[in-house]
Amino acid sequence: MDKERNKMQPPKGPRGNYQMWVILIAVAVILGVVWATSSSNLKEIDQSRLESMIRAGDVKKIALIKDQELVEVTLTADALKNAKYTEDIKESPLGSNTTGPHYKVKVISVDNFDSWYRNIKADNKPQLTSEVRINFFKEFLSWGLLLLLLIGFWMLMRRMTGGGGPGGQIFNIGKSKAALFDADNKVKITFSDVAGLDEAKEEVQEIVEFLKTPLKFTKLGGKIPKGALLVGPPGTGKTLLAKAVAGEAGVPFFSLSGSDFVEMFVGVGAARVRDLFKQAKEKAPCIVFIDEIDAIGRSRGRGQMPGANDERENTLNSLLVEMDGFATDSGVIILAATNRPDVLDSALLRPGRFDRQISIDKPDIVGREAIFKVHLKPIKIDQSVDIKKLAAQTPGFAGAEIANVCNEAALIAARKDKKTVEMIDFQDAIDRVIGGLEKKTKIISPEEKRIVACHEAGHAVAGWFLEHADPLVKVSIVPRGIAALGYAQYLPKEQFLYQTEQMNDEMCMAFGGRAAEEIVFGKISTGALSDLERITKMAYSIVTIYGMNKEIGNMSFYDSKANDYSFQKPYSDATAEKIDKEVKSIIDTCYNRTKSLLEKHRGHLEVIANELLQKEILFQSDLERLIGKRPFDKLTTYQQFTNGTDKSEEATKKEETRPSEDAIPESETPDLTGNK
Repeated sequence: MDKERNKMQPPKGPRGNYQMWVILIAVAVILGVVWATSSSNLKEIDQSRLESMIRAGDVKKIALIKDQELVEVTLTADALKNAKYTEDIKESPLGSNTTGPHYKVKVISVDNFDSWYRNIKADNKPQLTSEVRINFFKEFLSWGLLLLLLIGFWMLMRRMTGGGGPGGQIFNIGKSKAALFDADNKVKITFSDVAGLDEAKEEVQEIVEFLKTPLKFTKLGGKIPKGALLVGPPGTGKTLLAKAVAGEAGVPFFSLSGSDFVEMFVGVGAARVRDLFKQAKEKAPCIVFIDEIDAIGRSRGRGQMPGANDERENTLNSLLVEMDGFATDSGVIILAATNRPDVLDSALLRPGRFDRQISIDKPDIVGREAIFKVHLKPIKIDQSVDIKKLAAQTPGFAGAEIANVCNEAALIAARKDKKTVEMIDFQDAIDRVIGGLEKKTKIISPEEKRIVACHEAGHAVAGWFLEHADPLVKVSIVPRGIAALGYAQYLPKEQFLYQTEQMNDEMCMAFGGRAAEEIVFGKISTGALSDLERITKMAYSIVTIYGMNKEIGNMSFYDSKANDYSFQKPYSDATAEKIDKEVKSIIDTCYNRTKSLLEKHRGHLEVIANELLQKEILFQSDLERLIGKRPFDKLTTYQQFTNGTDKSEEATKKEETRPSEDAIPESETPDLTGNK
């Protein structure tokens, strides 16, 4: 019935702009006060004319205004009909002024005028009255403007605190901003929508089951965990997992961000924390989710000025007390998410507040396949789309990036007026996410294009003939992104430990572009900036972090708990000089090794560079056709994932049964520099 009654009621009109009405009324009041209290509409006369008017019997009333040193004269009704007065008396906007006063006389002294008036001898002399009149205009200027300022400040506070809703009034600024999801307002995301996070789902699913059937756990003496902290890089699905908990749980779910506690007023953050837990205890058992908790959970005392009152610390103290204080009630579970656990306070991370820390890392190849399956459900894909190959070609991608790839592929296919999304669309989408937008209109001179082709060919050849380098997937000289004139895409293995030989081969492969430019052109360019940056960081990590250098020894100068703004080095100047020397030695060795490798395979380098100038994009199969099969018999991650039954690999094996006539021998070295 309530729904039908609401439907029958007419919709409410738009809310009026009451601030404008308040301003107009205030202006009208000011004008009215000015008109009512001003004597500018009265004609001023001197005392001699006043005396003649008194002797003529034309004056009805004389009022002496003491505080203004002014005399107001009111004429009789017969005098108002006299022509000599009608020209002096001005009519007001409301009509003729018959009640008076009609004239004013400025006096120097009240006492002098009083004695002067007593000395006048006349018949029908009116009695002199004295008044003390309040100047409403001056009073309004002194108090009315202050009232207007208070009204304006009140309106400003209403706007800053969110209007007139709950928590919007100035006295309700300490109210919590948490969004409540219950039976009437339920989230539709469930655990089936979360893929690639099986271990994390198991942890939080146990919390949901504890709330639904607590007897299953408490009969063995277990207690419900008070909190769980979701830790992981951005885009891995922490907030999505919390939404799934809200969708699965049959209990109220409060959701808010850590920044919702931050306000410009002192004490507001702590008040909102207390109000949040007050609402949660009233709805218990329930779940409270705080996203980006590092906004209020940073370590106390870090970066604080001496004697300063840190509002964020007060908010954190209030949160610590509410989570596990002296009078903590059970039934409220805290879920929190952050991608910066290193900055959180140790008191917040201890058991009793966050009993579980759930690590959510970037998915492996199996997890990426599951995530692709979830995001490909609403997309019309072609039969040629191989989800396993997509999972293999997106190493290091988080769930948000995979969702972006699927969406970009659908947009690319729609742009080409296709009925389904094909595999080539996903390839273009991956290139779009990795390298940036393709710059088709970018004008590149032929000389620069030859340099870019030689540079990328150097990367391809170096990685092709280095045993521990990642296998090449694609090499392109199509400009992408802001400054990328070309890029080479590799397929790294799903591994967590790297040996010294592997890191050296990675640096040699990164040096392939710079070394190829020097070999072919005898000059170097600025195109190796990102390669040199990567090489330098890797070389310093070998020496100072992983302890892989013989001269420095098994020492690591890396402090995971130190902040980024530390100006002190944990080693002496002599050690720093030795570190720089060893890093320089490693980099020079890798560069000379890469240069020798490319000089040995100069013919292959020229062939790939010329092919890039013609086709602009080369795949792994093109390299096998041009320079032969890679001389290392190792399966890639994709081949291991598919048990070596890739269709493209089978096609490659069929081509290898006949002599490789397309492979260019080492002796043939086409000239790339343009010199005949």
